[in-house]
Amino acid sequence: MGFRAGAIVLALSFFGQPAAPVPASPLPAPGFHHLHLNSVDPAAAIEFYVKVFPSTSKTTFAGQPALSTPTNVLLLFNKVDAPPATQPHTAFWHFGWHVTDVRAARDRLLNEGITLLPLYTGDGAGTVFISSDTWPGSGGVLGLTRAGIADAKTRGVKPVGGPGFAYLRGPDDALVEYQGNMPVERFNHVHMFHDQPFCAQLWYQRHLNVPVPAKQAPRTSADCAVRRGPDKTLPALDWDGMYRTPSINSTVFGDVSLFWYMNQHDSPAVSTRGHLIDHIALSVSNLNAWIAKLRDGGVAFLEQPYQLGSYRAVMIEGPSREAIELIEQP
Repeated sequence: MGFRAGAIVLALSFFGQPAAPVPASPLPAPGFHHLHLNSVDPAAAIEFYVKVFPSTSKTTFAGQPALSTPTNVLLLFNKVDAPPATQPHTAFWHFGWHVTDVRAARDRLLNEGITLLPLYTGDGAGTVFISSDTWPGSGGVLGLTRAGIADAKTRGVKPVGGPGFAYLRGPDDALVEYQGNMPVERFNHVHMFHDQPFCAQLWYQRHLNVPVPAKQAPRTSADCAVRRGPDKTLPALDWDGMYRTPSINSTVFGDVSLFWYMNQHDSPAVSTRGHLIDHIALSVSNLNAWIAKLRDGGVAFLEQPYQLGSYRAVMIEGPSREAIELIEQP
């Protein structure tokens, strides 16, 4: 009897029990491939983003017009006949770039006639363009409540200036964040709302193999559901602030992060399909294995395997009805 056959017999006879199968290695977490936008004029939209973010360039992917970024992340554009929906609200809030100098970027954009969006500070009708030009947050929470602002004013706390985050209005009513000062200009995040951010994070860990953040206490299905924090903080795009607790900021695909706040509304998000931000796309190397894993996990499929140019792809739905495309790439 050869070595291989003998090894099988020994494995089956050890303690009289069959040998336990060796578990398969988990599939590596996907990379971030592209953000897919609906647009009435893709060519004009791409021209706009190339102007705002000079490190980008016009390209195509699978026959569709696209914006290329230095880290090979793409923005793909689907032409639509009517302005894409931005209401009712979906899980996607905005997308954002790192810039090397946020103040230089602000000045350049103003000079070029780009629409910048003011951040309300909570001091009457006061606004700023850059978050660091108003009172800093405390206790790990971005911004201050109105009570915190009153206390900061009493104590003579001053804005720190320097780097911060800011917003501009893009084509098709897109909300775009630019943030600095960072080492290089690059597309770096998609900001989302979830009814339950910790439960959503578990979904991404379970189904898309996203690792648990090192500095975060692990959550389970028994304790992932939490109440939204009662107080809004400022600065914010809305005059009365926004809910920022709890939040998740470390779900990463490649070098693109998904930042999550709790749903700002009292109604659940609707499907992202057909809206301005239609879906995000992730790259995988073994689509068949991912399909089997996702089906075994009971994940909802929006589209069964299909061709995207010369690539195979599939579309699934995330925990807050966000559409997620998986594209097979070598």
